[in-house]
Amino acid sequence: MTIRDAVFPDGRQALYERNRYSPAIRSNGLLFVSGQVGSREDGSPEPDLKAQVRLAFDNLNAVLAAAGCTFDDVVDVTMFVVDPASNLDAIWSVLPEYWGSAPYPALTGVGVTWLYGFNFEIKVIAKLPHER
Repeated sequence: MTIRDAVFPDGRQALYERNRYSPAIRSNGLLFVSGQVGSREDGSPEPDLKAQVRLAFDNLNAVLAAAGCTFDDVVDVTMFVVDPASNLDAIWSVLPEYWGSAPYPALTGVGVTWLYGFNFEIKVIAKLPHER
């Protein structure tokens, strides 16, 4: 049986416990990060889209850091976007602030109709810089 090696960033464990999931799991040299949204401290959505995307990346980076990773360790990205026809340009304008330089990770974008009040969610797989 596989043991789940969960990773929790500081200060948000109650949010994860309330929703019954782990922010990330270490397994076989990889870090599988759950979808991160632009939630405020209380878990509510940030209403401004660009600020929401920045907050989602800040939340993602906190999870990565808790595992000893940075965005440079990310090899695969899945983005979920509500109404991509209207929102994608604003999202793409923020990504370079966090994305780093080429070569970029693999990317899959998925248009969705609902994200629990959010307009953007990002989940990633990262290579752990060292085996634990």
